[in-house]
Amino acid sequence: MIHHPPAGARDLLPLEVAQKACINDQLQQTFHRWGYQRIVTSTLEWLDTLVAGGAISAHKVIQLQDRGEGRLGLRPELTASIARAVVTRMTDNQPQRLCYRANVFRNPPEGYHGKQMEFFQAGIELLFAGGVRADAEILLLLTDCLTQLGLTDWQLILGDAGLTRSLLAKLPTPLQASVRDCITRLDYVELSQLPYPDDAAKNLALQLFDLRGTVEEVLGRLAQLNLEGECLARVDRLQALLSLVAASGDGPSNLVLDLSWLQPFDYYTGMVFQAVSRQTDNCYVLGQGGRYDQLLSQYHPQRQSFPGTGFSLNIEELHQCLLELGTLPTSTATIDYLVCPVDDAAEGAAFRHAQQLRRQHPDRRVELDLGGRSPEELHTYAETTAVGQIVWVGADGQVEATPADL
Repeated sequence: MIHHPPAGARDLLPLEVAQKACINDQLQQTFHRWGYQRIVTSTLEWLDTLVAGGAISAHKVIQLQDRGEGRLGLRPELTASIARAVVTRMTDNQPQRLCYRANVFRNPPEGYHGKQMEFFQAGIELLFAGGVRADAEILLLLTDCLTQLGLTDWQLILGDAGLTRSLLAKLPTPLQASVRDCITRLDYVELSQLPYPDDAAKNLALQLFDLRGTVEEVLGRLAQLNLEGECLARVDRLQALLSLVAASGDGPSNLVLDLSWLQPFDYYTGMVFQAVSRQTDNCYVLGQGGRYDQLLSQYHPQRQSFPGTGFSLNIEELHQCLLELGTLPTSTATIDYLVCPVDDAAEGAAFRHAQQLRRQHPDRRVELDLGGRSPEELHTYAETTAVGQIVWVGADGQVEATPADL
């Protein structure tokens, strides 16, 4: 029998681990420079927590056994878990800047047996802050993260879930779900053939389909819709956000406005966005996020609402994208010293010297030969693995260091 991981799971070998750690370490440094502190939440949660009041489909959750108090599941994303932790454990309602690096688990769609189920993410949540400044910070931090990784050729797709819902609400209620589904699938033909009660409803639906493009184009189309009330207020906020990001001088250089786009997780109430990069024939979704001003109320004892916004970055997509750019390490960390006892009588002295080297040089890697190889084999091993020095240790503690390539 050949043993392998279950369908949808995979192992990460040392080089891939080192490359992804390089990405993660850079992201965490950027998060910390912006004042974010790392939080670690449970991999296991109650299913009621994970579905976030119905905003996340239970079918996406890999569910475990029923413990009597309810079903357990593996987290499909981090935002709901962090929201639960903050409103139950952190009572100070001052702005909370939190960051994370973690794995998440999702059931693949029906008919996709073998599709990946475990993913690695790094991200941030900015809680108890609801103004345009908070939204601008999120977009600028996302830009800084990707810039620090060396990514320049990427695109920010920005929408507003609340504005999109408000526009959809102008359509007859029985049609709203169908129109949203067609727009999500970019199916213009089916959208144009839905049973509209009149031409006005059909024209509005087709106009919603066309609310993507440059900022100037989309804002111009919105101006033709004669918006008022909540819709107009949301457009004003969106324009204020775009102006603030532009005024910073460090915003994304390639921004597409898409007001027909909604995130797959349905707890977003304001801006939503996605960072994508096209390399050769591949398109990578580097990250996504948005504003969620009702989610925290799902976990508050009195159902009190608090604002929140954030994003997650997809480590697998970043890894593949950076591999194509050739900016990741091509080997694991090398060994600086290979300590070898000259014979069995020198074993104790070799262990002592290896420990001494580790204490004297805490930033260097020290490996001890475990026996079974001739001096010639040790030299060959040292050359092929780029060992810095071979250190021969005698029983009397005498040491002789030689370059590995001799």
